[in-house]
Amino acid sequence: MSDFVAVTDDSDENDYAHYLQRYEAANRPEQAIRIEGEQYSKVEGTGFEVVDQYEGLAGKAVITPETGEISWDVNLPSAGLYNIRVHYYPIEGKSSAIEREFLINGEIPFRGADILLFNRIWANASDEVRQDDRGNDLRPRQIEKPSWQLKSFIDGDGYYEDPYSFYFEKGQQTITLRALREPMAIDYIELYQEKELLSYEQLKQQYEAEQTPEASNQIKIIQAEHATSKSSPTLYALTDRSSPSVEPYHVSKLRINTIGGLNWRLPGQWIEWEFEVEEDGLYQIALKRKQDQLRGVYSTRSLMIDGEYPFEEMKRIRFNYNTEWQMDVLGEDEPYLFYLTKGKHNIRLAVSLGDIAPLLRTIESSVLQLNEMYRKILMITSNTPDPYRDYQLEKRIPDLIEVLSEQAETVDSVAKYLEDMTGERSDKVAALHSLVVQLKDMIEYPETIAKRLRTFKLNVGSLGTWILQVQEQPLTLDYLVVASPDQDLPKADANMFRELQHELGALVASYTEDYDSIGNITENQRSITVWITTGRDQAQVLKNLIDDSFTPDTDISVQLRLVPGNILLPATLANEGPDVALQVGEDVPINYAMRNAAADLTQFPDYESVLSRFRQSGVVPYQYNGGIYGLPEQQTFPMLFYRKDILEELELEVPKTWQDIYNMISVLQKHNMEFWLPLETPTNNVNLVPNATFAMLLYQNGGEFYRDNDKKSALDSETSMEMFKRWTQFYTNYKFPLIADFPNRFRTGEMPIGIADYTTYNMLTVMAPEIRGLWDFTMVPGTEQADGTINHQVASSTTAVMMLENAEDKEAAWEFMKWWTSKDIQIQYGREMEGLMGEAARYPTANIEALEELPWPVKDYNNLESQWQWVEGIPQVPGGYFTGRHLDNAFRKVVNGNENPREALSDYILYINDEIEIKRKEFNLPY
Repeated sequence: MSDFVAVTDDSDENDYAHYLQRYEAANRPEQAIRIEGEQYSKVEGTGFEVVDQYEGLAGKAVITPETGEISWDVNLPSAGLYNIRVHYYPIEGKSSAIEREFLINGEIPFRGADILLFNRIWANASDEVRQDDRGNDLRPRQIEKPSWQLKSFIDGDGYYEDPYSFYFEKGQQTITLRALREPMAIDYIELYQEKELLSYEQLKQQYEAEQTPEASNQIKIIQAEHATSKSSPTLYALTDRSSPSVEPYHVSKLRINTIGGLNWRLPGQWIEWEFEVEEDGLYQIALKRKQDQLRGVYSTRSLMIDGEYPFEEMKRIRFNYNTEWQMDVLGEDEPYLFYLTKGKHNIRLAVSLGDIAPLLRTIESSVLQLNEMYRKILMITSNTPDPYRDYQLEKRIPDLIEVLSEQAETVDSVAKYLEDMTGERSDKVAALHSLVVQLKDMIEYPETIAKRLRTFKLNVGSLGTWILQVQEQPLTLDYLVVASPDQDLPKADANMFRELQHELGALVASYTEDYDSIGNITENQRSITVWITTGRDQAQVLKNLIDDSFTPDTDISVQLRLVPGNILLPATLANEGPDVALQVGEDVPINYAMRNAAADLTQFPDYESVLSRFRQSGVVPYQYNGGIYGLPEQQTFPMLFYRKDILEELELEVPKTWQDIYNMISVLQKHNMEFWLPLETPTNNVNLVPNATFAMLLYQNGGEFYRDNDKKSALDSETSMEMFKRWTQFYTNYKFPLIADFPNRFRTGEMPIGIADYTTYNMLTVMAPEIRGLWDFTMVPGTEQADGTINHQVASSTTAVMMLENAEDKEAAWEFMKWWTSKDIQIQYGREMEGLMGEAARYPTANIEALEELPWPVKDYNNLESQWQWVEGIPQVPGGYFTGRHLDNAFRKVVNGNENPREALSDYILYINDEIEIKRKEFNLPY
């Protein structure tokens, strides 16, 4: 079947496909041109250094830090298209991929060259698989094993499988690498031509002409979990108990026996194995694999042997959906034969998009064009159009019908191609067909477009989700087989007797195995119990860290238990609680402290040095009556997110003050766009924290939440009343939305700007690939002070680690808390979680030094750091839970009931003060 040809927006001049079209007639000079790293012409920034014999290199190299830029002058004898590769060494940094921006004569040649990725190399910390004291295999820790690598400049998203081609004029040219993330050493950069690969048919004819012999009586099984290297720490070995055919196998214990799965899904990720053959000759290669995630699409891999593709077909190896383990011989009915010489070789399997890539490029282009059309419609109809009005959209938007027709045809062609390729009509094409049907109806009946706007937005949003789903290419491997053609391959499935034995054994094990405790459970002389509530992945990572460093260093054993979040209170009342509780809510430590259930950390002589790890704002919620009852683990705060492309289109600047926001509201609303301010929509507001927008306004204008040593609410001050009024006016006068899915509306462009928790960054990075590079985040708008400076204060929210008062060995519990909140462990935990679950799980640590070492791009970390300096903590006081609750009640009365802001807030302040007084009496505190 012929390849699908991507259909993209003709007006997108910065696209790589258009760049290639522009220079399709250009020559491809054969001469390779090498530029030595140390012979640079210019650098901007500090930290660049020429080194000799670096990490085993014969010769000189240049070290490039994670910021700044470095340029080289190169004299080209002829103009033409060149591929480019770099010989680099990944210097230890923050454990993430190295990112660089590439410029030719000071300009980025096309979109894609603005983010070039260079992988780090990871491997198991030990070849030996350790076990816990219950006989379960422990997942091997991943460590970096850097070495010199030769890497071509390629598309990091996998949309183009061949290396990028760059056009250069004849004569002196300047090339520049601008650092975006992580340091690297550069030996040389080379302009070259990628050689064309033979097809297997051509290679086979070559074998026959040269009478290449087949190997005989050779079979080598390579256990997939024994990979020698990989491109990401997420590609650790896994346990699989789905079948007794996996190797190694145990009916009830966890065995490390597979690799890949959902972790091995992103384009460019690779795993490499080393093996040895005993004679020269032709071999076949087979994989015992399972692809049980992508129904209606297939997973694709590329295969390299000793750093090269053996032939063209190895760029795209397809693995169809099947819930059972399969034995796939490469080449299927007529297996491909690979020539291997006697000795050691490497096989590298990399995630590739293959035939899916042009489909993704097409749908991504469609999403952008349909979102743009949606915004044009929105500017006329608003997001609540009158269903009885004919807006005559086809006349007011001249290209409306043309764009919808083009996109209906384009999306339909993708759906049909997928159906033909897979032979089934699955859920993967259902989203495409739904949109096509709607687009055709809108074309036929344009007067109904306004009524259909909501479902149109949902259908276009589902296309974005489709991109994310199809872009991911998971595959699980049990083992690889390298065998001579005369050998029979092992069977992938178990016989019926073994399956029955497996199911019965698993049933019995479900009654005998303890699945709540994580890792080792043997107690040393000193032992503590720690509870964690978040999830098994987090618990497993933490237990690995405990077993690796805490217990060996302190000789204190830790009983780590994964428990539901609501069990801490009843367990503590029954005297069955833990010694230390992790990841508890901001209000929990002080509520326990009032009831003498939490331990005061000021009893330990070194508590002040431990507190210096955090900003004061992170510690404020855990201070009570002269004591400190918890340490912050995570700390988050609001940032301003904005769409660069839309603000530029509307000729708006990024707001620095609230006055700038007032100035931009009219422009946004004229185009039926909205500004988002954070607002909780609680079904139960019992533990509601004070609203982030109100807290921002209050702190920026010198207000506070409590006064008189926390005996009274300070919300009755003139400042507070004025800020409450200003906050409610955003909703009464300017009609800001009370409910919205900000990340999705930001993605479509309906809300091109808004304030949200900084962890929204992680979500947008992962879930909105089509707007990558079109958005940014910065400090929240501030309030101008009398001296002309701008105050950007915001309130933070935190989670805590706390020690229970009934802990028997408080010194041991304190050692654990110090270890857990230390810089190195927070960095390790953050990196492991991101490695395990991807960028969406980037850990928002409260440790100042640890956040700096997590894999944030430098520019983005600087924005975070700038805002963090302005963060304030909201104190927790007896009865303080009434503050957030009644602040929200007062807000709803004003916005929904049209009540006077001052009167509404004043009424509820009485309730807040009464509750604070009642609680202070209850706990024998002065009131």
